[in-house]
Amino acid sequence: MALADPLGAGLPQSDRLRAFGIVALNGMFDEMDANGVLRQAVELLPGDIAIVSSFGADSAVILHMVASIDPGLPVLFLETGKHFAETLDYVETLSRHLGLTNVRALRPDPEDVRRFDPNGDLWETDPDSCCHIRKTEPLDLALAGFGGWVTGRKRFQTADRGVLPHFELTSDDRIKVNPLAYWNDSDIAAYRKAHDLPEHPLYAEGFRSIGCASCTSVVAEGEDARSGRWRGRNKTECGIHFDVNARIARPLPVAEATVFSNGRFIADPWRDWAEGDAADGVRYTHVPLPVFLEHRETFLKNPHPLGLLVAPGDAIESVAGDLGRFASVAIAFPAFTDGRGYSTARLVTERYGFVGEVRAVGDVLIDQIRLMRRCGITAFVVAHEPTRAALADGRLGDLPVYLQPVGRDEVPVGSRRFLRRAGPSA
Repeated sequence: MALADPLGAGLPQSDRLRAFGIVALNGMFDEMDANGVLRQAVELLPGDIAIVSSFGADSAVILHMVASIDPGLPVLFLETGKHFAETLDYVETLSRHLGLTNVRALRPDPEDVRRFDPNGDLWETDPDSCCHIRKTEPLDLALAGFGGWVTGRKRFQTADRGVLPHFELTSDDRIKVNPLAYWNDSDIAAYRKAHDLPEHPLYAEGFRSIGCASCTSVVAEGEDARSGRWRGRNKTECGIHFDVNARIARPLPVAEATVFSNGRFIADPWRDWAEGDAADGVRYTHVPLPVFLEHRETFLKNPHPLGLLVAPGDAIESVAGDLGRFASVAIAFPAFTDGRGYSTARLVTERYGFVGEVRAVGDVLIDQIRLMRRCGITAFVVAHEPTRAALADGRLGDLPVYLQPVGRDEVPVGSRRFLRRAGPSA
């Protein structure tokens, strides 16, 4: 059954979905009609939808439905580097059994892992950040190419998922589909038996929800299916789901994605230094340069990712030998007319060879960004709405004429005629 378009053709697909209403979509299907929900989603977004699968305890059911509709549908598997060996074997086994032809392994950025989790033990001290690096960021990047995605989430798994619908419209204007939302454990088991689907090797050992080996344990009798995930921690979700239930993950308003990096706005994993913070325990915090110098030895022993905040007048040369300790350097631009941050950025990148993220914070406006980029700044914390709109639309342009060179190879055009490159001989 194809969805009628009473609002007329010609509108972009996302606009038609929003206009038609997610409520209407959810009212079209019986609670147990998982196959119908999935078929409708594929018809709604032909060639523009993927399924995200953990290849966990229940994954065979939804993947079997996918294979029956379109075995070439993209299946995105988050290969975090922390999975059980049994899970990696199961990916191969289930893919062959079902004839899935488009399983894609999404891996974390090696540079992020090197910077934030060099010893592979971030999960012990900061599991939220570990999930952000190994799951959220790779998935966000992959989903940028799709208008919708399918999950295997179910209401019975936790109390937090108890209001899960079949269709959601996320804050980034994608449609998220949960075909198994109303299924329970018995429904899953019956379907798996009816279709003779291979079971995850760890299921029989008491693992009912299977994620990374470091953060997954056996579920005891009477516990909910996901109680073995992040046991003993105040954490029930990895952070990839922006759901209708704010207890799972509050939908991210566009205004909160304040950092522009690598061509898109992202949520900021970093925070500002606050009164009461301890030098030996903070993480993902931009530490003001004077504070770092005051507690330098303690900060250097701190095992967590740290950033540095440099304000106008701070002597960046005083921390030149310690810049390698930081994953991010934030350079403050307190006012549009204060250009000292440009010099700081050049010192950090050109003279001292810093290769991590260099970000601009403060009064960051559209006219400055092209100049900031030339000085080595790679990320921008932007609150100014016209600047945000210009960045989102790619309306920056180039800076073909400049008077002051940057780096070793640039030669300016303008008043310094003796530095111009000689043109080709006639």
